[in-house]
Amino acid sequence: MTEGRDYCGEVRADQIGQEVQLFGWVNRRRDHGGIIFVDLRDHSGLVQVVVNPEQAELFSLAEQIRTEFVLAVTGQVRARPEGTVNPALPTGEIEVVCAELDILNPSDTPPYQLDDEQVHEDHRLRYRYMELRRPVMQERLRTRARLAAAVRQYLDAQGFLEVETPMLTRATPEGAREYLVPSRTHTGACFALPQSPQLFKQMLMIGGVDRYYQIVRCFRDEDPRQDRQPEFTQIDIETSFLEEAQILDLMEELARTMFEVAEISLPEPFPRLAYAEAMRRFGTDRPDLRISGMEFVDVADLLTEVEFKVFREPANRKGARVAAMRIPGAAGMSLGQIDAYTEAIKPYGAKGLAYIKCNQVGQGRGGLQAGFLKFLHDEAVAGILERTGAQDGDLIVFGADRADIVNAALSFLRERLAQDLGLHEEGWQPLWVVDFPLLEQDPETQRWLAMHHPFTAPAIEDAAQLETDPGAVRARAYDMVINGVEVGGGSIRIHRPEIQQSVFALLGIDAEEARAKFGFLLDALRYGCPPHGGIAFGFDRLVMLLTGAEAIRDVIAFPKTQTANCLLTGAPEMVEMDQLRELGLSRIRKQS
Repeated sequence: MTEGRDYCGEVRADQIGQEVQLFGWVNRRRDHGGIIFVDLRDHSGLVQVVVNPEQAELFSLAEQIRTEFVLAVTGQVRARPEGTVNPALPTGEIEVVCAELDILNPSDTPPYQLDDEQVHEDHRLRYRYMELRRPVMQERLRTRARLAAAVRQYLDAQGFLEVETPMLTRATPEGAREYLVPSRTHTGACFALPQSPQLFKQMLMIGGVDRYYQIVRCFRDEDPRQDRQPEFTQIDIETSFLEEAQILDLMEELARTMFEVAEISLPEPFPRLAYAEAMRRFGTDRPDLRISGMEFVDVADLLTEVEFKVFREPANRKGARVAAMRIPGAAGMSLGQIDAYTEAIKPYGAKGLAYIKCNQVGQGRGGLQAGFLKFLHDEAVAGILERTGAQDGDLIVFGADRADIVNAALSFLRERLAQDLGLHEEGWQPLWVVDFPLLEQDPETQRWLAMHHPFTAPAIEDAAQLETDPGAVRARAYDMVINGVEVGGGSIRIHRPEIQQSVFALLGIDAEEARAKFGFLLDALRYGCPPHGGIAFGFDRLVMLLTGAEAIRDVIAFPKTQTANCLLTGAPEMVEMDQLRELGLSRIRKQS
């Protein structure tokens, strides 16, 4: 409570008989039998204010009040009359009898009712300042602030130093498209807004800072989605002279500290899962461990000689996969429902969805239902049932195609079915995913790409294979996943210039391009660069998890739309030609 002011949601029964001064918005005004009741709201909650008709001047003023008027109220706290207590409100035992009333600002009719959950999101974004008045948004912003404070307190105690890095930097090919900022003083040249402070935090380690962190704004010119925005916030961390295990222990404790903000206890220690095992069992490097009993099993070896071409061909093709997944209790699913799931996985490259309904497993193929069963031999059918652990009433679904397509389609299906069928277990399931490949190969161009970013160090025991077998080299990288959401990712960095040059070469970045794009980094590595590594947490994603929000835009005060527009301000906008000419630019006319 601040001196000279009381907060609406904090007035309690122990203040009965005391005078309070309140400021806030009118949540609702009611006229009951000549007595006016005003629900006055601020960020802390709301309290009922009573205006009696005996106070003619005050009553006349109160009759002018409408929703969202801004008021100042002074009055005495009293107990609510018997039978009118509202146990649903923290202030439900009391009310404030108005003695002084001032309309600080009237309001036009609000564009929508704040408690209307059916308002279109575009309308909420257009009037974002109204949306921010909603209690759920107030709580999300407060959780966000508490989380930031907890992060700073923990890292400060661990000897980390908060250091700011530049917002205007140079474009570097790190994977995502960057926002460019034309320079007025250097005609034709552009700054880039940082995708992350990756190179600068490495420079800080070279500069001897030892332990760095920053809660920092980052920018990526990519299509927004549920957990992506063009501008977002991350907790950026880097440290020198620590091994992976030490970093993971520090960051695991940070995660527990962060979740304590929402009174959530995370298990200790977090399980660790190798990337290859995660892909084999779940088809994704961010598996949701709350979904039990729905893991992939490989069955290609059972199907190399079957008559069913959909299975036989990928079972005999290099780089392909045939996997089965058991869906508990889903055999009763209708053909229409299965067709809907089949359509849902097609954007992931799947051509269809083969399935077996397990009506009575004990009867063998006679107790199964699938159009292709007649094209499978008995050994294949028996092997599928044994490996999946199928029981009466289960549904077995299959993926048979290029491995990346099978993994993407079935992992999506696993998550969708678990959601639709209520197969998630309660609680929080964090894990570390480790032993990522250093590189991945584009299936179309066969070019090597960095799995994380080009500055990730190869595993010490695999470094010799960089030239002979790049695809077998593991990275010293790690991701933290909680309930199927990747909340953080990091790695030990390359600290020797010759290894950095080798990785650049594998990625198709020749010496000339490397010098042009990353010359400052390569130079810095030559001047006593310490071994170092770090991690970045998605701050918005963490707040989303802690508050139960559906998307990160719901926990950002002023987010963008799915098309990267700001409906509140109208950004981005066309600018005047004079301003463009100052920047050495001209307007491009759209072709009709």
